[in-house]
Amino acid sequence: MSGRSPGGSVRSSFCFGWQRGGSEVVGGLVDLLVGVGCRYVRGAPGSLGKAGLAARVLDPRLRERPRRRVVETRSGDRFAVDTQDLIQRYLYLFGVWEPHLTRWLERRLKPGDGFVDLGANIGVYAVLGARLVGPSGHVVAVEASPDFHRGLLRNAALNGRGNIRAVNAAVSDRRERLTFVLASSRNMGANSIVPYEGPAESTFETEARTAADLLRPEEVASARVIMVDVEGAEGAVVRGMEPLLDRLRPDAEIVVEVTPERMERLGDSAGELMEIMRRHGFHAYRLPNDYAPASYPRALRHPAVPVRVRDTVEGETELVFSRIDAETLA
Repeated sequence: MSGRSPGGSVRSSFCFGWQRGGSEVVGGLVDLLVGVGCRYVRGAPGSLGKAGLAARVLDPRLRERPRRRVVETRSGDRFAVDTQDLIQRYLYLFGVWEPHLTRWLERRLKPGDGFVDLGANIGVYAVLGARLVGPSGHVVAVEASPDFHRGLLRNAALNGRGNIRAVNAAVSDRRERLTFVLASSRNMGANSIVPYEGPAESTFETEARTAADLLRPEEVASARVIMVDVEGAEGAVVRGMEPLLDRLRPDAEIVVEVTPERMERLGDSAGELMEIMRRHGFHAYRLPNDYAPASYPRALRHPAVPVRVRDTVEGETELVFSRIDAETLA
């Protein structure tokens, strides 16, 4: 049983099992303290002890002893979560996933806009975007995983978002059938077509199409923001998107989370991707995307803005492409 406090934090009731022995009593008390800690990290003013508490106590506890709840994010959206998974755990613990990107998106999308989310997971950004663009706007959320697609539909319904068109498909530069591998259920969003040498927890196959095939002409014309998060397959997705780039509205911006090492294993490169965008008049900016739990309390208080890329892209990087030519995207 769960609910939420006025500040958007999670409020849970616990069954302690007082008659079943000391270990269950201790476990119940620990769970109670975890709930209190989550409320403190989420909603208390200031930052005293939050980073250490989140990183050393709350995050590992929620991962190893998963909770399944419906929680409300800081933006007011509701999600059904299982804290074994990284993204869903952060929604439970912090009330947000990727604070820097979330805040930037809130500044960008306005009522009546279009928003495209390629690699939508359980709909974190699709649901947020649907609220920001309002009934006069629309969202296209494309997700390859059948399980995540069902989660996306569930979360859209939880929030009454009738302006989301959810598509269960993969995105590439051609029509093909792809096999996705999940290395660990602790980060279920890491489903990827990149070859994986270790034991896989699960695999699935799905049909892939280009963004040009998946998106309707009116969805392309109205798109204010397009997001791409496809775990190493960014090169193929952007190549398949290239025919659309000159048809976008002048203020359209594109967010691509690139993972150069994974791209290289598929024969692609971040440099080639950036060159495609440059040819179509886009400038590259970098937005922080630190996933360490200790980084979140500060990121929530001080969300960053995208800064012009002046060096080589190395490591997992959130790139924002815009036709604005400046040092930062305010």
